[in-house]
Amino acid sequence: MNDFNWVGSQNHFIDTLSVEKRGNIIIGRLGGNSAAGQTKNEDGCLIWQNEQEDWEFVILLDAHQTSESAELIIQEFTNRKSSIKILLSDSIEETFKHIDETILQIFQNHEFLTSCQKVNGSTSCLIVLRKDKFIWWFSVGDCSFYLFHPELAKLGQYQVNQRHFFEWIGEVNTFDLPVPCFTTGRKEQRKGLNHLFLTTDGLLECPGLPYDHPEKIQKEFQDGSNECAVESLLGKIQTLNVRDSTTIISWFVKSNQEASLPCNQ
Repeated sequence: MNDFNWVGSQNHFIDTLSVEKRGNIIIGRLGGNSAAGQTKNEDGCLIWQNEQEDWEFVILLDAHQTSESAELIIQEFTNRKSSIKILLSDSIEETFKHIDETILQIFQNHEFLTSCQKVNGSTSCLIVLRKDKFIWWFSVGDCSFYLFHPELAKLGQYQVNQRHFFEWIGEVNTFDLPVPCFTTGRKEQRKGLNHLFLTTDGLLECPGLPYDHPEKIQKEFQDGSNECAVESLLGKIQTLNVRDSTTIISWFVKSNQEASLPCNQ
């Protein structure tokens, strides 16, 4: 019921702000402003979640030239939905043991690579899995993933991945290289309320740079609901006549489990 996927070629949201709730996840979309020269939206996303088994699986895409590369990735994962969901429903140990291998097999599959050579354009791709109190992420390109929590903010830690330029999947493809280039990692959530926040670069590179630092993003969520805060973020950049499209995926997870602490505490 809460499975969701979208590509900007289906509905571009140019001059239109959209905030939608699916399960416990808020999806915010703005296609950019036509007055600033925007004519298309090449973002995309895929969201699967299972509240009973306590996991969310999210893909965020920011394509360039056309949305064909984003469409291809969403189609590939949709075709493999059953087998991936079986893995996500396994024990924590087994899921996190095999998730890297599963994703790499998809992107290095010969048929997928051949299909990539036929599309027009390439895409950044950020994948985030949250299961129990652990997070796994996989990143090609320049989409951003933040984990907001008071204990981390106190130490100045907000961003989980690092934006990498000159990395894509599609017509230009990191997986065509002799050594594919991507980043991946795992992270333990802190005890209490954790805020997972993914965004394409339109939010970060808006004229006036209202959200060029993660603290500015986090501040929007201090007084209002998740839905209202996402709407406020998109409303601000729309007012500043942003050209680039922006897609935001935001959700909160409460962990009752103790998290790792220094041995002297």
